[in-house]
Parts: sequence; C-alpha cells; structure tokens
Amino acid sequence: MSNLDWDDLRLFLAVARAGRMAGAGRRLGLDHSTIARRLTRLEGVVGSRLLDRGPRGVELTEAGQKLVDHAERMEGEVVAATGMLGGRDARISGAVRLATPEAFGTYLVAPNAHRLYQAYPDLRLELAPESQLVSLANRDADAAIMLNRPASGPIVARHLIDYRLGLYASRAYLDAHGPIRVDQLSDHPFAWYIDARIDIPELRFLSEVSVDAIPVFRSTSIAAQHAAVTGGLGLGVLHLFAADDDPELVRVLPETVEITRSYWLAIHADQQRLPRVRAVVDFLSDIVDKARLRF
Repeated sequence: MSNLDWDDLRLFLAVARAGRMAGAGRRLGLDHSTIARRLTRLEGVVGSRLLDRGPRGVELTEAGQKLVDHAERMEGEVVAATGMLGGRDARISGAVRLATPEAFGTYLVAPNAHRLYQAYPDLRLELAPESQLVSLANRDADAAIMLNRPASGPIVARHLIDYRLGLYASRAYLDAHGPIRVDQLSDHPFAWYIDARIDIPELRFLSEVSVDAIPVFRSTSIAAQHAAVTGGLGLGVLHLFAADDDPELVRVLPETVEITRSYWLAIHADQQRLPRVRAVVDFLSDIVDKARLRF
C-alpha cells in the first residue's frame, strides 16, 4: 500500500465537512476535476470507497467516517505543533456541530454566536438545539451540552453549571386572574412538553410542580412554551436565565416552585485536542462565566 498523502487527507476532510465538492473547492481554491481526481487517488491508496457522491452532495461511507476520525486526530496534532512553533498557518477553521438543550442553545449560544465568529472567522458553528438524546459516540455532534453525565463511551465530560427553572405567568394573565395560590395550580392552564417526545428523563419534572397540573398547550419546544406563556395562555415552568429577561413575564410562587438541573459539557475523546473544538469549548465556558448570575 502506498503512503497516505497529508494534502489528500486535508482535501478529504474539507469535502467531508462541506458536504459538497464545490464548497470544498471554493474554500481550497481547487476545481471540481482536481478534487475528484485526488479523492479517487486517496480511495485507491486506502483500498475503500470513502464517499458516496450524489446530486445533493456527498455522504461518508463507513470507511470514510473511520478515516475522518483518524484524519482529524492528525489534523489536531499538526495544528497544535504549528501553533507551538509559532507558525502562521495555525488558523482555527472548519465546522463544529454543537448539540444543546433548546433553551441553552436558543437563549445563550445563539445570541453570542457573533463573538465566536469575530474571534474565528473561518470557524463554522452548527447549532442543534433540541430535546432529544444525542450520541457523541455515534458522531451525532462534535460537542454537546447534556443534562446528565454520560455513563459510558469514549466521552470526556465535565460539569458546566447548575441552572434553575421557576413557574411563570404573563402580567396580563395575572391581571385577569389575580394572585396564584399553590393549592389552586390545577385551576390554571399550563404549557408543557409532549410527554411521548421527551427522551431526556431530566425534563420530566412537571409532577414536581403540581401533580394535578393540566397542560392545555404542549410543544417539544421550550421556546414555544415560553411564547405561549408570554402570550397569556397561563402558567409554564421556564428557565430563569431566559424568563427573567422577559419584561412580559412574572415569576410566581418563587419560594415554593423551583427546579434545579445541571448542564454537562461533553466531547468525544478523539476530538478533545482539535483546535476548532477547543475554541468552541472555550467559547461555551466564557458564555457561562459571563452569565453565571442569571442561572
């Protein structure tokens, strides 16, 4: 077998990250035929098809995903060495897919995304804020904010911060219905999740607020629940770091209703030294540090 060419591996990584040869070509300054020829050469060297090409772009084969894992570790070592030696090519670039619970991504990451772009204009952040389980071991994302510590797998995780949730209503709703009493919560409509669509056990906490709560509006989106409560629907259990900034909302029963959960920062062990992943990790830590009092 011939030796792998690092330049061909870099090109392969660029195509895998862009999802299209044309996109990688624009970034690298190469035409389509050159990229196709070099990818074919690389596939010949490794003895396996690495990419499935189609009208909508390219998809990694199983062999391609395995090669990406190895190539990214090599890239991390090359970039780290270049930076240590004072080289000029130690720019942080490429895409990082970040999976987060919706509130964290929507109310903390997205409003601060401009800061990451200003610091690293060649870095592309792909944010996936949702209430579904994410598997870093299966490469669903490069990094993730989780609500519990991963129990197993090649994952590096650390506790990021605890956060609180409280009971909220809109000012208009309170004006119309008067003070909220803890023994009358079942008299008020609630906004809540669709129970069958909750994959994360830490999100099942409505019974901790009221065993008789009556959800009349359900959504997989906490942002939609927030909007429904702001609009005057009734009550909702919302994140303090988001709801306290909304002038239309009032926290009710703060001495009685408070839920505490934790955010964990997790990355795949193979990617913890990649400069672009480290840049995103530092960005997330900085966001949390600056917003610590809001939690």
